[in-house]
Amino acid sequence: MANLYVDIHVLQTVPPSCVNRDDTGSPKTAVYGGVTRARVSSQCWKNAVRSMFRENLPKEEVGQRTKHICRLVADEISRLGGTDASKKAEKILAAGKLNLKADKKNADELLTGALYFISDAQIKAIAKLALENPSAKTADVQRVMNAEPSIDIALFGRMVADDPSLNTDASCQVAHSISTHKVSNEYDYFTAQDDCSPADNAGAGMIGTVEYNSSTLYRYATVAVHALHANLKDDTAKAVRTFVDAFIRSMPTGKLNTFANRTVPDAVMVTIRTDQPVNLVGAFETPVKSSDNGYITESCNKLASHAKDTYDKWLDAPICCYVISNNDALNSLGNAVSLKEMLNHIENELNSHLS
Repeated sequence: MANLYVDIHVLQTVPPSCVNRDDTGSPKTAVYGGVTRARVSSQCWKNAVRSMFRENLPKEEVGQRTKHICRLVADEISRLGGTDASKKAEKILAAGKLNLKADKKNADELLTGALYFISDAQIKAIAKLALENPSAKTADVQRVMNAEPSIDIALFGRMVADDPSLNTDASCQVAHSISTHKVSNEYDYFTAQDDCSPADNAGAGMIGTVEYNSSTLYRYATVAVHALHANLKDDTAKAVRTFVDAFIRSMPTGKLNTFANRTVPDAVMVTIRTDQPVNLVGAFETPVKSSDNGYITESCNKLASHAKDTYDKWLDAPICCYVISNNDALNSLGNAVSLKEMLNHIENELNSHLS
């Protein structure tokens, strides 16, 4: 089929928070346009999306990333009535070229060397093959190990160092989210009282600091629908709808109990393109300046202006554009809708292209 891309652009204001921290506990940052920006890594937000998948989709439609593949296959072999399930699971996975090693904490359990992404359908297929053809050749085993990926495997891909034949190419890309403006991290000095301390003890039971910042983030992701269709076939439009919804509404859980920083986006623009995906972060290479209106109004204006300039000078306008916004400049780029309406339009539009 012809190339087809869904681009998701989100502007979201996050209050004081530490959404994604580095090895020192500080909120992650990046230098862009010569100034320090707040940053949330792509891996962090993809994990939040996968968590929402697990909340909103049936278990069998969501993959598991784990080292305990042998146990999962053995459990399925036992469920199907097989005996010596662990040995059968070990043999079939070894035939599939997965290297298994004894767990240092439990010598009776075999683990893969790295996390392995597997779908419920793949677990069942491997277990069935282990019972029906325990001496299956590598090609036959890997065929079922690669077939029927879950939505998240088809979207985010699977990399297997043991054997690249088991790799699944990702059909979506998620950018690191960065603030549209300059940020400076701040520190919250806190104390905690010991409830059981003597009444005449005025001292704190614990003191400490938490580093945080606040920002208006630009978030971007794209899905190569044609690549996703190669793996999911008739489920493609539903998968894209699920991803768009989860990417828009999800929030990483870093320090969430401390800051209660879960917000919804201030503006969303989703486009469907046939030429190439396009990240519009260049709108913010010159950082937005603070004003009495905060950052979001000017961020929306700059995003709209940069999108128009990109369409005029570099690329054609998208074949479809849906916007959730209170900003006139952004709304002028496409159809102003609610989230539910946007998801319905996207699913219907993709089905018309995929049919």
